[in-house]
Amino acid sequence: MVPGGPILIDGPVEIETPDGRVTRSDRFVVALCACHRSGQYPLCDTTHRTPVRLPGRRRRAD
Repeated sequence: MVPGGPILIDGPVEIETPDGRVTRSDRFVVALCACHRSGQYPLCDTTHRTPVRLPGRRRRAD
């Protein structure tokens, strides 16, 4: 696992999601989404790199 990031597994893989969808990847290493924010879920699309803005919180002034 990558801290704060995806779960890396050796490919190729075939993944069945709880709703019955099947996702296949023939890559040598496959990144599985662990944050559930990916638009390509269950595969990682690096959305975890985008900071989550919490309501009422302001950016820190430099």
